[in-house]
Amino acid sequence: MTGLNLHGVRAIYKFEMNRAFRTWMQSLIAPVLSTALYFIVFGSAIGSRMGDIGGVSYGAYIIPGLLMLSLLSESISNSAFGIYMPKWSGTIYELLSAPVNWVEVLLGYVGAAATKSLLVGVLILATARLFVPYEVAHPVWMVGFLILTAVTFCLFGFIIGLWADSFQKLQIIPLLVVTPLTFLGGAFYSINMLPPVWQTVSFFNPVVYLISGLRWAFYGQADVYIGVSVGMTLTFLAVCLTVVWWVFKTGHRIRS
Repeated sequence: MTGLNLHGVRAIYKFEMNRAFRTWMQSLIAPVLSTALYFIVFGSAIGSRMGDIGGVSYGAYIIPGLLMLSLLSESISNSAFGIYMPKWSGTIYELLSAPVNWVEVLLGYVGAAATKSLLVGVLILATARLFVPYEVAHPVWMVGFLILTAVTFCLFGFIIGLWADSFQKLQIIPLLVVTPLTFLGGAFYSINMLPPVWQTVSFFNPVVYLISGLRWAFYGQADVYIGVSVGMTLTFLAVCLTVVWWVFKTGHRIRS
């Protein structure tokens, strides 16, 4: 069994990162400005009129939710757009004929998309510091969970990019599915604040486990046990890997 073609992985990774820095206003600044507006409206205007939640000020409480909202959106869009462009331009056939296998292609594209998403996450954390003071109870867990989430949803975005056959389809799932689930997943409130029936319904929302896990890393409190959050994320990661492997094995949506 031969080793990884690191030159191929590096070439794909550098190409994708260079593309991001060529459009840095859209890739980096725009999501940070959007999140800053959330902090101004919800953290300052509304948060100043609300009490603490579990001993955490409302402005600080929504930081994990806003961070997850941006991380999911950026991870999916970065990865989906990255693999869709070669399909749209026809250069996907050059990639398929190059001496790289599906694992190396995945490492290059998903690695670059995850790097860009995590960079946005770091900028958002720095921006949040300008509006509200906060402390991170479990910094190692926070970093690990952010990386796990970014990689998982970059894989999901990669699948969307392979599936889409138009620029409009690239936006369908992020706009109509992921964003609403994030808003309904406890980004701005605790699930425990809901009536019992709606608490039960909320647990069918997969984003609840992501936001809850990140909030535990920040403040040591969560709506869901941290082990469940990590387990759900790892399960979704495994499903995405399986789908990508099947797509490259069959050539579905790539060679046709």
